[in-house]
Amino acid sequence: MLAPELKQTIQAAYTQFLQTRDLKARLGQKKMIAEIAKTLGGIELDDEGQRTSGGHVCVIEAGTGTGKTVGYFLAATPIAKAMKKHLVVSTATVALQEQIVYKDIPDLRDAAGLDFSIALAKGRGRYVCLAKLDRQLNEFEGPEGLPLGIPTEEQARGDEQTVQIYHSMMDALAKNEWDGDRDNWHEVLDENQWRPVTTNHRQCTGRRCSFVSQCSFFKSRELISGVDCIVTNHDLVLSDLALGGGAILPPPEDTIYIFDEGHHLADKALNHFSQYSRLEATRKWLDEIQQSLDLAHQQIGEASGVSRCLEQLPETLQACKLSLTDLEPLLIDCLESEPEDGDVRRFRFAHGIIPTTISELAADTSQTFGRLVDQLNNLSNLVSDDIEDRMGPVPVVDLESWFQVIGTWLARAEANLALWLSYANNDIGDVPEARWIEKIESSVVNDIAISSSPILASATLEDLLWSRCCGAVVTSATLTALGKFDRLQMRSGTPADSHYEIVHSPFDYNNALLQIPSNAADAGQAQVHTDALIDELPELLNPSEGSLVLFSSRRQMLEVFDNLPTEWRQRILLQDDRSKQQTISEHKRRIDEGEGSVIFGLASFAEGVDLPGRYCQHVVVAKIPFSVPNDPIEEALSEWIKDRGGNPFMEIAVPDASLKLIQACGRLIRSESDSGTITIFDQRLLTKRYGSAILNSLPPFRRGER
Repeated sequence: MLAPELKQTIQAAYTQFLQTRDLKARLGQKKMIAEIAKTLGGIELDDEGQRTSGGHVCVIEAGTGTGKTVGYFLAATPIAKAMKKHLVVSTATVALQEQIVYKDIPDLRDAAGLDFSIALAKGRGRYVCLAKLDRQLNEFEGPEGLPLGIPTEEQARGDEQTVQIYHSMMDALAKNEWDGDRDNWHEVLDENQWRPVTTNHRQCTGRRCSFVSQCSFFKSRELISGVDCIVTNHDLVLSDLALGGGAILPPPEDTIYIFDEGHHLADKALNHFSQYSRLEATRKWLDEIQQSLDLAHQQIGEASGVSRCLEQLPETLQACKLSLTDLEPLLIDCLESEPEDGDVRRFRFAHGIIPTTISELAADTSQTFGRLVDQLNNLSNLVSDDIEDRMGPVPVVDLESWFQVIGTWLARAEANLALWLSYANNDIGDVPEARWIEKIESSVVNDIAISSSPILASATLEDLLWSRCCGAVVTSATLTALGKFDRLQMRSGTPADSHYEIVHSPFDYNNALLQIPSNAADAGQAQVHTDALIDELPELLNPSEGSLVLFSSRRQMLEVFDNLPTEWRQRILLQDDRSKQQTISEHKRRIDEGEGSVIFGLASFAEGVDLPGRYCQHVVVAKIPFSVPNDPIEEALSEWIKDRGGNPFMEIAVPDASLKLIQACGRLIRSESDSGTITIFDQRLLTKRYGSAILNSLPPFRRGER
C-alpha cells in the first residue's frame, strides 16, 4: 500500500508542476499517475530489500496527448528513491531517449521541484573505440600497414573520405569537441565507416586498455554509477539481462523499470535472442582465421602460452569447415523441395522439428564450434593477462590489437555455437522455435542462411525480467489490440496479476472524419485494389493540403506512384527516395511555403511520425495492414496456435492488423487543435466479419461516407 507521505509527495509535485507550467490537470494523466503509484506502492520488500509480493507490474495504455513522461516520472521517482531502488527508463528509439534526457526531464524536474539525478546509458556500439580508431589510422598510414587478420566486415574502407573522417574524429576527441558518441557526431556515419571504430564486450580490454582514461564508453558509464534514474533503450536492457543482469545496468532485483514504447519490447526480445549464420560466409571467415595464424605467431607468439594455443586452432578450424560441408547437401535437399520465391528460396522446418539426419550433424557441428569457442576463449584470456602484466616480451600495442581481433572471432564462434545447439535440439517443449533456411543467390553472393528464433518472447521475458525485477511499468499509446491486452500478454509474457489499465487520449477525436469510400475496392483482390487507388487518389486528395498515404506493400506503392498523372507525381515525396528525416523536412518546407505535399510511405511512416496541424490534414490508409503472410516466425506462430486448436487469423492476424491500423490513424490527431480526414481504402472493413471488430477498436472518430 502506498505510504501516505509518498502519496502526498506525488500529489504536491504534480500540483507544483501544473502551476509552474500554467497547465490544467488532465484526467488521463491523473489516472496514470494513480495507477502507477498504486502498483509500485504495493510492492512488499523483505529485510534485505528483495521483493516478496506479486502484482508488481503496471501495464498502462495511455493515448496520445496523455503526457506519459510526466505521468510515470512523477509517480515512480519518489517511490523508487523511498525503496532505495534504481529507476531505469527504457525506450525503443534513441530519439525518444534523448528527448527524455535533454528536454522532458529537465523541464519536469525544475517545474515539479523533484530532486533526482539522471544519466543516459547507451551500449558500447554507440561509442567510438579510441584503440580501434588509432589502429585504423595506423593501418592506413603505416609503412606496410597492420594486416591483423580482421574479418572482412570489420575492415574499414581505405578511401580518402573514410580516412578524413577518422582524422576528424581523432582531432575532435583531442580538442574535447566530441564525446565519442555516434549520435553526437556532426554528420550521419555510414555503417561501414562506423563499425570498424567501435567495439563490443568481447573486443574490449576494459580497464586494461591503454586508452581507458580517455575512453568515451567508460566515461559514460561513470556518469550512471550512483544516479537515481538511468535512461536507456530496450536493446541495452535485453543485453544486460542476457548477461545475467547487473553486468551493464543495475541488477533487476534492485531496479524498477519503465518501458516506454512498450509495444516494441516483445519484437526487440525476439530479435535479440534469435540466431543466424551463413554457411559459405562462415567457411570463408574460418579461412580468414587460418590465414592470420602465421602473423599471430610472429607478433604475439612469445606471450605466455599463446603459441601453444595458436597451434591448436588449425585442426579445430578444419573440423568446423568439414562439419559445415557435411551439412550443406542436406540443407540443399530441403531447399530444393520448396518452390522458388524471387531470388530467395526458403524452407521452414514444420513445428520447429529438425530431421534427424540434420539434427545429428548439427550436434557434431555444435561440438566442433564448442571446441573453437573454448580455444578462442583461452587465447583471449592469455592475451588479456599479458596486457595486464605489461612487462612481457610482446609490446602491449600488439597484444591489444590482437585481443580485439580474437574477440571478434570469439563472438562469431559463440553465435555459431548457439545456432547449431538450437538445430541439434528437438525437445521443443511447450512452445517451439521457428527454424528456417534460405538460399541466397545474386550476382555477388551464393550462400545458405540458417536461422532460429523464439516465436514468442513471453517465456524469456518472464524468466529474465518479470520474475526478477523489483517492479515495472509498461506503457505506450498502443498496447491493446481489439480493446484487449491479450496480444501483449501472449507475446510479452506480462504476468497475469499485473495491473492493466487503459487511459484514453484527451484529444477530441470528433475533429477527425473517418471514411471508407463507397467505391473502395476489396484489398484482397490485389490488382483490382491497386487500379482503384490509381483512379481514386487524385479525387481523394486535396492538392493544396498536407497528406500522408500509407501502404502495406512497397510493390503497390511504386505501382500506384508510377501510374498517377505527372502533376500528382511531382507533389509526392516517395519513401526511400531520400532519408526519412529529409522526406519530413521537405514536406514541411512545401507546406510552410503554401504548396501542397503528399508523402507516400510504408510501415515506418505509420508510427513515430509527428506531422501536426497543416502538415497532415488527410491520412489515407491503402488497406488493412495485415502482416506479410510468409514471415517464418509468424508462420511458425500460426502453426503452433492451429496445433492447439486455435484460429491463427483471428488470434494473430486480426489483432496485429488492428494495432497497426490504430498507429496509422494516429498520424492525424497530434494536438488538441488538429483536425482532418482519415480514409481507409479497403472495403473489407465493411464486408468481412472481422471488419467491424477492427473499426470498433479505433478511436472514436466521427464517421462519414464519401
